[in-house]
Amino acid sequence: MTVVDIFPPPHTYTVSLCRKVNVRRKVCQAMASRPTKRPATRLPLNRERVLEAAVAIADRDGIAALSMRRLGRELGVEAMSLYNHVAGKEDLERGIVEVVLLEIENPRPGGDWKAEIRRTAVSSHDAFVRHRWSCSLLTHGGGVSRLRMQWMEAVLHTFREAGFSPNLTHHAYHAIDSHITGFTLWQVGMPFRTREELVDLADGFLRRIPADEFPYIVEHAQEHIAPPDPAEKPEFEFGLDLILDGLERLRDAE
Repeated sequence: MTVVDIFPPPHTYTVSLCRKVNVRRKVCQAMASRPTKRPATRLPLNRERVLEAAVAIADRDGIAALSMRRLGRELGVEAMSLYNHVAGKEDLERGIVEVVLLEIENPRPGGDWKAEIRRTAVSSHDAFVRHRWSCSLLTHGGGVSRLRMQWMEAVLHTFREAGFSPNLTHHAYHAIDSHITGFTLWQVGMPFRTREELVDLADGFLRRIPADEFPYIVEHAQEHIAPPDPAEKPEFEFGLDLILDGLERLRDAE
């Protein structure tokens, strides 16, 4: 009877085990030599970061897209954690308006009054157009912020120091403010953003109206299509300079 040894020789197992130990040791040494990847450090959340993210959402997707939940997703946090930095949606909206107001150049004391009022008006218009939602939010928001009052005070001060009476200063301020606000709201409310979109809109408009019945409307629409003259002022500045020249005449006549 032949006896079959089912167990391997002891030395075979010992060699196999040693090889496994050596392989594992090399793997561990290789892993230890690799630089350890640390988890990305999240920037601490504060009011400034919250407002910056909110402005980015409103600029990109419109003010209607802004919500506490959407803002939380943008920042990678739960919406409830935002209430440590903003009191709620109204406070958030007031905050993002103030971010825009900080972009506006206030009139500087001691300068030429027309140049300073013109500069702050153009700066205001540019800021409100960059953030197309902001002018509407400013006009419909409740109350007047300290930052906005500082701009108002600087404008009123500029008129008074230039020799405008209190009454004429009152009218001058509202003429400038309403031009900034009214023109901007009209501009951002148009159904186009680029000149190419404007030309396409005007072309379609011209094809639909009878030129013999509305010749001056056709003429006006063609002015929109014509290549812009680089020597001409932008429309906002054209109206602004008319107001400033008129205010100067009124002041001189007082």
